[in-house]
Amino acid sequence: MYQRIDGKQWRHIWLVGDLHGCWQPLMVALKVRKFNPYEDLLISVGDLIDRGEASYQCLGLLNETWFAAIRGNHEQMAMDALDNGDMSLWYMNGGDWFLDSAPAIQADIKRLLQNCHQLPYIIEVDCESGVNIIAHADYPSAEYVWQKAVDAQQVLWNRQRLSDHFAGRHTQITGADHFWFGHTPLQTRYDAGNQHYIDTGAVFGGELTMVQLQ
Repeated sequence: MYQRIDGKQWRHIWLVGDLHGCWQPLMVALKVRKFNPYEDLLISVGDLIDRGEASYQCLGLLNETWFAAIRGNHEQMAMDALDNGDMSLWYMNGGDWFLDSAPAIQADIKRLLQNCHQLPYIIEVDCESGVNIIAHADYPSAEYVWQKAVDAQQVLWNRQRLSDHFAGRHTQITGADHFWFGHTPLQTRYDAGNQHYIDTGAVFGGELTMVQLQ
């Protein structure tokens, strides 16, 4: 469930919000920031795929040594669909790009999605900005502890904490300096204390949010 990244191994570390197949905006953003694949690391908050036209290319980022990702609920839906043979939920949520792909591409997609079973739910990054915890939707506990057992479904799907923030009921998470989430598309990045929500709906015409952690 957990993975640790030592920031000392990298010059710069960037964090990107939900891609959902937005390959071209990502390439533009990396070029603007002079991203160096030999020295820098890009981390995704999950949901590489679905809805966007370049989901296959975004999924292919998992092959790159300069890229790391946690699993999002869309990767999980895709894995579940292929594992149990029921494609309906995935297709209803933007997975039709798989069906539209050529057979050879479908075979590679299946291979990449099989590799997604190794994706962590939570990444801990120790770097210049402190200890950063990255999870797709939520860290469902009041205190972060390395390897602590938490509900995987809530990590992937839970929006209650964000809804509480919007209602003025701010709940803290201790145990790390910053917590970064995606999952819920927002018009702009939202920050509440040490919790940060960076899915700004790139696939729906919004900006693609990137944050420099180091």
